[in-house]
Amino acid sequence: MAKLTHSDLITLLLAISTMLILSRILAEFGKRWKLPMVMGELMVGIILGPTILGTFAPGISAYLFPLKTNEHVSIALDGIFSLSVIMLLFVAGMEVQLATVLRQGRAAISTGLGSMLLPFATGFGVAWYFPEWFGSAAGTQMHFLFALFMGTAMSISALPVIARILMDMNLFRTNIGMIIIASAMFNDLVGWLIFSFILSVGGMGGAKGDVGYTILYILSFGAFMLFIGRRIIDRVLPWVQTRLSWPGGVLALSLGLCLLCAAFTESIGLHAILGAFIAGIAIGDSVHLREQAREIIHQFVTNFFAPLFFVSIGLKVNFVEHFDWLIVGVVLVIAFIGKVIGAGAGARIGGLSKRNAIAVGFGLNARGAMEIILGKLAFEAGLISQPVFVALVVMALITSIASGPLMRRFVDEVSVPNAKA
Repeated sequence: MAKLTHSDLITLLLAISTMLILSRILAEFGKRWKLPMVMGELMVGIILGPTILGTFAPGISAYLFPLKTNEHVSIALDGIFSLSVIMLLFVAGMEVQLATVLRQGRAAISTGLGSMLLPFATGFGVAWYFPEWFGSAAGTQMHFLFALFMGTAMSISALPVIARILMDMNLFRTNIGMIIIASAMFNDLVGWLIFSFILSVGGMGGAKGDVGYTILYILSFGAFMLFIGRRIIDRVLPWVQTRLSWPGGVLALSLGLCLLCAAFTESIGLHAILGAFIAGIAIGDSVHLREQAREIIHQFVTNFFAPLFFVSIGLKVNFVEHFDWLIVGVVLVIAFIGKVIGAGAGARIGGLSKRNAIAVGFGLNARGAMEIILGKLAFEAGLISQPVFVALVVMALITSIASGPLMRRFVDEVSVPNAKA
C-alpha cells in the first residue's frame, strides 16, 4: 500500500505552513489598503508558483511544491485542495437565507432576475458567436458547454464581498442593501445549480449523465434537503447544542453533514460542491443555529481552508505566460456591461431611483472569491483554457475592488436614512 514517506510528510507540512503563513502576512498588508484578503492569498500563489519562484528559483519551488515530480505529495495536496473548495462552498451556502430572498418582494425579484438574465445572455452570446476570441472550437458539445459556462460565470456574484462592502458603507440593513443581498443570494443559488448541471452533463463531476436525469437529480436533492432535511436539522440541532459538548457537537454535525452531502452528490454524477452548497443552505437557514456557532465555522474555514485553496490557484498556472490582453479585455467588458445594466434595469423596474438602481448594478458586479472558485473548477474539469482562467481571476479582482467606490458615487445618500429597516 502506497503511503507518505518520512521526507514526503516533511515536504507536505512545509508546503502547508508556507502557504498559511505567507498568505496571512500578505492579507494583513492588503487590509491596510482595504484590498480583499483573497488578493493577498492569490499573490502568494503567484509568488510560490511557476510565475515567479518556478522561474527564478526552480529548485526551491520543486522541493516545496513537487506537484509534477512527487506523486504522493501531489495527491495529498490535491486532496486538501479539494476538501478546501468543498468547505468554501459549504460556508457560501450558509450565507444564503431563503427567507431574506423572498421577503424583499418585487424589487428583489426584478433585480435578481435582471442580474442573472442579461449577464447570462451576454456571456453565452459572446462565447457562442465568437469562440475564437477565447481560443475555443465551434460546433462541438464542448462549445455549447463553454458558452453555458461563460453565461454562468458572468451571472454569479460574490455574496461575502458584497456583504462586506455594504457593511463598510453602512448600507447593509437599508432597503437597498437588503435588495442587493437578496439578489446576490439568488445569483449564487441559481448560478451554482447551473454550474453543477454543466459539470454533470459534460461528465466532469463523476459519471457522465443524461440531461433529464441530471436535472431530476439536482431538483430532487435540492428539494429533499431544503424541505425535509431542513426540518430534521431544526429538530436535531437544539438537542445537539444542549446535550453534546459545545461547540464541538455543532461543528461535528455541521461538517459531517456537509461531507456526507458532498459524497452523495459526487457519487450520483453531480459535483461534490453542490452537496456542500445545499447542506450549507439547510444548516445556515436553521433558526436554531447559534450565531456564535456560525461564526466559529466561518472563521475555521476562511482562515485555514480558504488560504490553501486560493494559494493553490497560483501554484498551477503561470499568470504571466497565460495573460492574454484580448481575452482579459473581452471578459471585463461583458462582465461590467451585463451585470451593471442587467441589475440596474431590474432595480429600476422594481421601483428604485435611477441613481440607486445604478448603485445596485455596481454593487452586484463584485465577483470576488466565488468567481475564482467557479473558474478553478472549470479549469480543472478541462472546460476552459489557462488564458480564460487567468482572465476570470483578473475580472474577479477588478470588479471586487471597483464595486465599493463606484457604488459610493451613485448611491442616493438622501434616501438612505429613510430606507433603514
